[in-house]
Amino acid sequence: MQQQPKHGRLFWLGNAVLALAAVFLLFIDQVAQWLGTGAMALWMGMAALGVYLIVKDGGK
Repeated sequence: MQQQPKHGRLFWLGNAVLALAAVFLLFIDQVAQWLGTGAMALWMGMAALGVYLIVKDGGK
């Protein structure tokens, strides 16, 4: 009997995006100097995309 993988490709892609967003927070000060308030909007977009991908996967 072969087991199905618990999480699909979108789950892992979402986690990768969230990890990138976490690393982004480490450098938010430098990025904010370049982009201004757009840096926070970019971070929020990355976090939202990561969560969306994880939820869309639905444990397939």
